[in-house]
Order: sequence, then structure tokens, then C-alpha cells
Amino acid sequence: MAVTSSNLNAPEKKQWWLTNRKIVEKYLKDARNLIATQEENEIASALNIVEAALAIYPRLEQALELRARSLLYLRRFKEVADMLQDYIPSLKMANDDSGSVSSDSSSQTLSREGVNLLSYSVERDQSFKCFSISELKKKVMAGLSKNYEKEGHWRYLVLGKACCHLGLMEDAMVLLQTGKRLASAAHRRESICWSDDSFSLSTININSQPSTPPLTPLTETESITHLLTHIKLLLRRRASALAALDAGLHSEAIRHFSKLLDGRRFAPQGFLAECYMHRANAYHSSGRIAESIGDCNRTLALDPTCIQALETRASILETIRCYTDSLHDLEHLKLLYNTILRDKKLPGPAWKRHNVSYREIPGKLCALTIKIQELKKRVGSGEVGNVDYYVLIGLRKGCSRSELQRAHLLLCLKHKPDKATNFIDRCELANEHDLESVKDRAKMSALLLYRLLQKGYANVMHTIMDEEAAEKQNNIKEALALQLQQEAEEVNEKKIVENKNKCLISSPSIVDSSVFQGVFCRDLSVVGDLLSQVGFNRPIPMKYEGLSC
Repeated sequence: MAVTSSNLNAPEKKQWWLTNRKIVEKYLKDARNLIATQEENEIASALNIVEAALAIYPRLEQALELRARSLLYLRRFKEVADMLQDYIPSLKMANDDSGSVSSDSSSQTLSREGVNLLSYSVERDQSFKCFSISELKKKVMAGLSKNYEKEGHWRYLVLGKACCHLGLMEDAMVLLQTGKRLASAAHRRESICWSDDSFSLSTININSQPSTPPLTPLTETESITHLLTHIKLLLRRRASALAALDAGLHSEAIRHFSKLLDGRRFAPQGFLAECYMHRANAYHSSGRIAESIGDCNRTLALDPTCIQALETRASILETIRCYTDSLHDLEHLKLLYNTILRDKKLPGPAWKRHNVSYREIPGKLCALTIKIQELKKRVGSGEVGNVDYYVLIGLRKGCSRSELQRAHLLLCLKHKPDKATNFIDRCELANEHDLESVKDRAKMSALLLYRLLQKGYANVMHTIMDEEAAEKQNNIKEALALQLQQEAEEVNEKKIVENKNKCLISSPSIVDSSVFQGVFCRDLSVVGDLLSQVGFNRPIPMKYEGLSC
């Protein structure tokens, strides 16, 4: 009885296994047909079908490839990176540097791969045989082909594209180049295995001429080539900007970063956030505080958990004595540190890059707590309205009204809240659903900066108006004093002239004799006229002529 039951159960198990295999094959066939339509709804349906197939066979290579390509087409790049994170080079290097345990495990894995690579069945005949290079080559190539078929080059290509969209540019370049190399190697192996008179139906395009190359492989190859070119261009520009920043050439670094950030080429979200953070440091070093705060705002709009951006903005606000806003950023940073210590990992997925390590968080939290207490004491003592608006706007103390108006106009045109979301148009978001949240964060931070600039403009303008009024009063006083001085000088001149005239009358010896001669002659003629009128003009007698002579 037991024998018959076992005999009945055996074919049922075999039939059940065959049924699962047929179901999975049907699932994959339907998924391929849906993916071939290149429609988003159809690909989402295909993804659900592939998930059902993976529920039956979780390690099926064809199902994994279809799932990864579907997620890539649906722009769910984070899920692709989470699915294939073991192949990300930077993550593997970080895991290798984390401790000796991981390095030992990796060495064991490599040793196992080496054993599998050169493994071959031990022959029964243990007699001595001549060493054959061709035999060893065959065995090595067999191991390589087995390893390649096990992994597949699609992992590197799909993951490279996903890393490019996520901002992991170096990883994307390495993965895409590796995928291209493996694809070329696979094509060479297939061409070697073919005979001279064999052909493959997949390489023939029925609707085209015989000389036309195959469409599908060339299309993917061309897209990968263009993507690699774009990645290399972005990396070259960023390397130039970072080299200028390290050399202390801040204006040159700003120029390179602006060319990269304000250009017409699209760039991924993570890459742009990193570049905005570097340009904020360059602006801060060159003394352009408002521009530095604006770039920190853009960085936090793209990446709210960026620790470096929060630290930089809090430090800048503390430098200009804007303690309330600086305290707000430090409280946000403290909350982020507590979340990291609670979760025992840095925010975001494992492949996300951070400028700090987990070991530095406790020390940073202690220093941050002390800084928050100091700022709270300053705020409590009333050091709130003593903001250095001159440094914020980028002006020297004692500037003119025209300088202030020009600087304020340029800052308003650049940091206007209506234009706060323009940078998102050149940004390729990792998730399109985050667009509204990114816009809201950008608008809110830009509005706060704009209000601070307006307040600074009003404060500096009031100071300039007071200085102009004081200068006007000083000018009026100086004019009155000058007028009084001129009047006094005129009075003194009149007195001097009068004194000179008095001196001339009192001292006749000094007077010219010709003046008195003319006066005497005039008086003499007048006396002669009077004498003739009274009859005293008779001639003199002759007897007096001798005497007169």
C-alpha cells in the first residue's frame, strides 16, 4: 500500500514542477509582448506578470532581466539600484574598507570563483599525461562562459543607466564600459562558435536591405555611447571646477560650476545637488554671501538630508549674526543626527553618497549641542536685530545710494521667488513624484532669503538716508559759516579802506603836490572873478612899476 502511494505521488510532483515551468514560460512570453509595445501602462502590467514569475522562481535570470529593464523604462531608478546594489563599484569598495570581516568574505568569494573557474571533472585515469596549453585554455574559456551566462552583461548596462540617472556618475561610467566590453566579448564568442555557413535569425532585418546593420543592438550601443559621452563631459567640467576650488581660484571655480549648472545640458538630481554645494563653498570663500545661501537652498531642495548644506548655511547665517535662522538650521541638523543614531545608518539607501561617515555622528552631535546652547544664550540676551546686512548684500560700509540700488537690483533679479524653481527645468529628478515637494522647498527657502534681502535693503537704505541727512546738515552749517566768514572779511576790508583814507588826510606831506596845484589855480580864478565884479580890476599905477620890478 505504501509503495502504491509513493508511486502515485511521484508523477504528481513531476507534473506540478512541469506546470510551474510552463506557467513561468507563459508569463515571460506575455511580459515580452507587453514590453514590446513600449507603452507605460503595458510595461507596468508586464512588471506585475514578471513579479508573479519571480514569486515562483526567484532566481530566474530571464525574469530578473525583464524586471530590471521594466523598472528602468518606468524611471524607477532607485528600485533598480536597490535590486542590483551588489554590482555598484563604490558600494563594494566601501564595504571592503569597512572591516576585515568583509575583506575576508570577499576573498573567500573570489577564491570560490577561482575554484569554479578552473573546476573540471577529475578523470578516473590518474596516469601521467603531457601538459596541454590548448586543453587548459578550453577549460578556462568554459569557466568564463559559464560565469558570464550566470551573471549576464545586462546587469551592468541596466545598472549603469540607473546610476547615471541617480547621479552616481563614476559608477555609471565604469558599469557602462564593463557592460559594453562584456557584450562585445559575448558577440565575439558567438561569432567564433558559428560556422561559416551558419546564420542567426535575430541578426536579419526582413524589412531592410541586406547591407543594413541590425537595428536593436546598434540602437542600444549608440544610446550607451551617447550616454558615456555625456557622463564624461560632466565629469570633466566638474573636475576642472574642483581643481580651481582646491587651488584657491574661487572666481574660476564659480565660472566652471556656473557653466555646468546653468547650461542647456540636463544633469541628474544627485549630481546637481553636489555641484550646487561646491559652488556654495566657492561663493562663501569669495565673500558673496547671498549667492552662497541661495546655492545651499537649492542643494537642500534637491536633497533635504544633505548634512554639509545644513552646516554651511548655519555657519554663514551665524557669520552675519542672523542667529535665529542659524539656530533653526542647527535644530534641523540635530534632529537629523538623532534620526541617524536611532536608525543606526545614514539617511537614504545604502548606495547614496554622504560627506560624513556614521562614526563621526556622535562627536558632531556633541559639538552641535554646545553650539545650540551658545546661540540660545545670544538670542536670549537680545542679540537678534544686529544683523550685518552689508556683508549679506556684499557692500562696504559707507557705500552710496547708487551702489546699494544696483546690488539690490541684481540680487532681486537672481533670487526672486518667482524664479526660484527655474533650476529644476535643467534637473532630471530620480523620481517624478518628488517634483512638487522639490518646488515647495525651493520656493519656501527662496522666499525667506528674499525677505532677508528686502529687510537688509531697507536697513542699509535707512542708514544711508541718515548719513545723507547728516551730511546735508553739515553742508548747511559749513555754508553758513563760510557766509559769515565772507561777511566778516568784507567788513574788515571796509575798515582797512577807511583807515587808509584817514591816514591820507592827516598827513599832507605824503599827498601829491599836483593835486594841491590844481586846487590853488581853481581858487585863484574864482578870486579874480570876484575882484573884477567889485571893481578892483583897475590897472596898477606907474609909480609902483619900479617897485614891482
